[in-house]
Amino acid sequence: MNKAVLVTGGAGYIGSHTCHQLVEAGHKVVVVDNFYSGHRWAVPDEALLVEGDAGDTDLTTRLMREHDVDTVIHFAGHIVVPESVTDPLKYYRNNTQNSRNLIEACISAGVSQLVFSSTAAVYGEPDEQPATEDTPTAPINAYGRSKLMTEWMLEDVARRPDASPPFRYIALRYFNVAGARPDLRVGQATPEATHLIKVACQAALGQRDSVSIFGTDYPTPDGTGVRDYIHVEDLASAHLAALDYLRKGGDSQIMNCGYSRGYSVREVMQMVKQVSSVDFKIVEAPRRAGDPPELVAGTKRIHEVLDWKTRYEDLELICRTAYEWERVWADIQKESA
Repeated sequence: MNKAVLVTGGAGYIGSHTCHQLVEAGHKVVVVDNFYSGHRWAVPDEALLVEGDAGDTDLTTRLMREHDVDTVIHFAGHIVVPESVTDPLKYYRNNTQNSRNLIEACISAGVSQLVFSSTAAVYGEPDEQPATEDTPTAPINAYGRSKLMTEWMLEDVARRPDASPPFRYIALRYFNVAGARPDLRVGQATPEATHLIKVACQAALGQRDSVSIFGTDYPTPDGTGVRDYIHVEDLASAHLAALDYLRKGGDSQIMNCGYSRGYSVREVMQMVKQVSSVDFKIVEAPRRAGDPPELVAGTKRIHEVLDWKTRYEDLELICRTAYEWERVWADIQKESA
C-alpha cells in the first residue's frame, strides 16, 4: 500500500471522517482544503494537509506527482440547496468547473482513479421509491445539476478510447448524512449547515428558538416528508470500499449511499427530543418548492459490488451521536471565541 490518496475537501464534514478512517486503515493521505467550510483540527495528524483549492490544476497535479498518488477522493463541494438557487454560478464554479480542473490534473499526473462525492439531488422528484441508480435523473436546483454535470464529465473521460490506463471512477450518490464519530473526534461543523438533524440538535441545546417542519400535508403516513438518513461513519466507509474496488481494477460505477429505509420529519424530531431529553419547540410551515414527499435510496448495487457493510444503521444512534457532537462543538466554539 505504497500509493497515496489525495482527498479534496478532507477538512470538511464527510471528508474528515473519511480521512480518519483512511489513516486508521494504513493509507497514505494527502489533503487539499481551502477551509471554506472545513477545519484544520478535523484532519488527522498523520495526513499531509495542504491549504489550497481543488480547482487549482497546477497545485493538484504537483501534489499527485510528488506524493505518488494513484487515487483521488473528491469532496470539496458546496452543498446548501437554497443558496444554489439564489447563487447558481457559485455552484457551477466550485462543484462543476473545479471538478473539471481536478479531472484534468488527474490526467496530467497519470492518475486514473477517482471517487466522487455526488448526491441524491440528481434525482430531483423521482416518481418511484426507492430511487435506484437507474431512476431517471432530473435535478431541480443548481446543486443537483452541478453534481450531475460532474458525473457526466467523469463518464465521458472514462469512455476515451485511447486512454492508457483507462480512467475509472465511482460516483457515490449520498442521501441524508448525519451523525458523528462515536468518539466525538470530528462531527458536523459546517457553519451554514441546514441539515434537519443538526438543526434539531441545535434547538435542543437552546441555540435555536424552534425547528420548522416544512409541509405537513404530504401523502406520507404522518403528512411530513420522508428521507433516508445515513450515518456519516458508514458513508465514510463506503469511500474506503470504493477505493479498494478501484485499486483492484473495478469498472466505473454509480452507487447510491443510504439504508433503503426512510424516516419522516416528525419521527426524526421525536428521536432528537428523546436522545436530548429536551422538548424543543416545533413550528409547522408551508411546503418548500421542490421538496419531494419521499426520497429513499435503493442500495442493492453498492452492497453487491462493493460488499459494503454498515455498522450504524439506527436512527437513535445517528441522532445521539449528532447531539453529543453538537454539545462538544458548542464548547469548542466557546473556547475559541
